[in-house]
Amino acid sequence: MSLWIKDNQNFERPCMITCALSGVVANRDQCPAIPYTPEEYAAEAKRAYDAGAAVVHLHARTTEGFPSYEVADYQAIYDAVTAACPIIINFSTGAINITTDQKTAHIKAVQPAIGALNMGSMNYAKYHPKRKDFVFEFVFPNPFSEIVEIVTAMREVGVKPEMECFDLGHVGNSYPLIDMGLLDPPYQYSLIMGVLGGIAPTTPNLVRMVEMLPPTSDWEVIGISQDQWRLLAAAIGLGGNVRVGLEDNFYLSAGEMAGSNGDLVAKAARMVRDQGREVATVDECRDRLGLQHT
Repeated sequence: MSLWIKDNQNFERPCMITCALSGVVANRDQCPAIPYTPEEYAAEAKRAYDAGAAVVHLHARTTEGFPSYEVADYQAIYDAVTAACPIIINFSTGAINITTDQKTAHIKAVQPAIGALNMGSMNYAKYHPKRKDFVFEFVFPNPFSEIVEIVTAMREVGVKPEMECFDLGHVGNSYPLIDMGLLDPPYQYSLIMGVLGGIAPTTPNLVRMVEMLPPTSDWEVIGISQDQWRLLAAAIGLGGNVRVGLEDNFYLSAGEMAGSNGDLVAKAARMVRDQGREVATVDECRDRLGLQHT
């Protein structure tokens, strides 16, 4: 049994719910509720907050729905969301074919409470069994040199790194950063399961990832597609936190598409309470993670 589980009997502590509002891959042809404009992001964030989310994870888009890495677009979305509700904001830094400076410009300029920190390079793909072909596939590069540069930029402006780990080795990649003094406890991990190229979405694999976490860690599971709900149930039972949202999964159940991010958060909140835990408030999350910004 891991030190984290053995030394921190927090299975009944409040569960933090994060909502990833949009991502960058999907569009409204696939799910009509995906937000594009700052006003739509704000409305979706408010629905998620009202349903129980304490954090929103944001990828910026242009008002036409295309992925954006421009500071102005992140700023506009940030301003709209913070005007709509007091939810904690987490900015993505994950991208391909852009510079490290572009990955950190919005972190430095806007200074959200949390910034996502991708913890390793990997193949990243989606496979279609009926077609016997890949829907898409690419290499997602995150070398140590860039990880160090990004986490240093976050540290300089007081943004909390959320370490996104797609495999067991990505958890291990955090150990040198801790030894270098680039991360402060409590360490925040997101355990991402179900991306082809990363770890398979099974409960034993989740337990193994949790066992690798250092003491004084806080963690959430991110399950991709409909594997999400089974993994959320396991994470809640293990005392962890959870992430839902239209970036990760469109469906409440097979064939039932969510009408908003709030629908997904509401289901997650019910699952948390059904296991006898409470849903963490924004203030509880701020205190637990030691956040400096909104």
